[in-house]
Amino acid sequence: MVKIRRALLSVYDKTGLIPFAQILAGWGVELISTGGTAKALREAGIRTTELSEFTGFPEMLDGRVKTLHPRVHGGILFVRDNPAHVDAVEAHEIRSIDLVVVNLYPFERVAARPEAALEEAIENIDIGGPAMVRSAAKNHQFVTVVTDPLDYAETAEQIERLGGTTLELRRRLAAKAFARTAAYDAAIAAHLPRFFAGGEKAPCGGRCPPTLIVHAPLVQPLRYGENPHQAGALYGRFGEFFRQLHGKELSYNNILDLTSAAALIAEFEGDAPTVAILKHTNPCGVGQGAALVEAWEKAFATDRQAPFGGIIAVNRPLDGPCAEAIAGIFSEVIVAPDFEPEALARLEKKKNLRLVRMLRDPRRDSPWEVRSVGAGSYLWQERDLKRTEPSAWKTATKRAPTEEEIAAMRFGWRIIPHIKSNAILFAAKDRTLGVGAGQMSRVDSVRIAAWKAKEAGLSLKGSVLCSDAFFPFPDGVLAGAEAGAAAVIQPGGSIRDEQVIQAADEKGMAMVFTGARHFRH
Repeated sequence: MVKIRRALLSVYDKTGLIPFAQILAGWGVELISTGGTAKALREAGIRTTELSEFTGFPEMLDGRVKTLHPRVHGGILFVRDNPAHVDAVEAHEIRSIDLVVVNLYPFERVAARPEAALEEAIENIDIGGPAMVRSAAKNHQFVTVVTDPLDYAETAEQIERLGGTTLELRRRLAAKAFARTAAYDAAIAAHLPRFFAGGEKAPCGGRCPPTLIVHAPLVQPLRYGENPHQAGALYGRFGEFFRQLHGKELSYNNILDLTSAAALIAEFEGDAPTVAILKHTNPCGVGQGAALVEAWEKAFATDRQAPFGGIIAVNRPLDGPCAEAIAGIFSEVIVAPDFEPEALARLEKKKNLRLVRMLRDPRRDSPWEVRSVGAGSYLWQERDLKRTEPSAWKTATKRAPTEEEIAAMRFGWRIIPHIKSNAILFAAKDRTLGVGAGQMSRVDSVRIAAWKAKEAGLSLKGSVLCSDAFFPFPDGVLAGAEAGAAAVIQPGGSIRDEQVIQAADEKGMAMVFTGARHFRH
């Protein structure tokens, strides 16, 4: 156990600071602090020594230089049982610092804002903070370092009970501190190349990082991975985007599904009430209506079998009537921006149903995504956020689409990027009618989508056939026409486009080319 006599507090995030500092002061710990932290402590009536008084040197350069001083780092780094170190600090009148409480400037948060200028991001690169954290973590044999307000309670409890901290706690906090500075540096290294590595010689013309750095802290171990014989865990910042309100622990597959559902329903943010039902990350029904319950009925009507054990997402707070309708089937997870009290009261009766509040659009977290492909290798790409509007579409057939068909195209084209390739969707202006996903042949996806609609008792007459990529042969369009589709939306670009257009013309169909493919493997 190492006794805590003197603590240095310098925090940007002041969550929990005052209660923690009160406990320290109550146990006779001398507090040293920097500008904003010192001000907050004094306003709370807690005695503290300004760092400039402790070092005998003023803060300078707009606060850029304040903690980079031998009396700070000497007080942290000296080895307490090394006689030469002890003699050196005594000779230079350096006092020991036994506890370092530091969190860093919010570089990640600033850099994540699309409108943030380079200069603003650079000003939020913390220098003194990481230096103190690394010094304290290196000397954890004698010094306690706290970088996360969540660790204040355990640290305070040990100080109250023991007068200091145990080696086991100091080791855990030191490892966490090094992980924090590593993540911080990784964020800087990932962000700056967007500004510095441009030009023709840069990878991807400056759009992809020259070095891929991924750092994500453990959120929680999971019961298992995709299957019970596989270990699984969740890493990263999941809690910034989702909050579970009810139900048993989320599984590996639940998390895959609910993030896919959240990305799909985000396409309809601010739109009419919309409900999406997904199974194994694929949408099996999406509907819109004047109310959520009407949207649910349309989505569920697309496929009344697949939704059992599926994921449901809504684009507005879930209300009582819709909750009552959803409660009629077994679902794994419901994702919503919020849940009205009546809906919570109804759904919390289902102990195995997970209710998850979506706090932020997960697609906006980063403009890129990474996938592990084994062999120590990773694939990096920009997120598929491109959505073309009718003004950019090109009518390829003799007949142009009607307003009703254009409305159905717009609806379906927001859903198609979320269906596994080869992706086919029959759509009306406010609902899905048949979905074909993940087939090796595009015409097979058309046939499956048409068969699913028939099984659901839905007519495809006058519907729009949506395809995530071009039709390599006319057979897919002809199969769609035979099923009842009156119009087609697809990217175009096949060497047989003329044959496909001719087939559509012969069937009196309207066809538009978007010029944008949306493969999802």
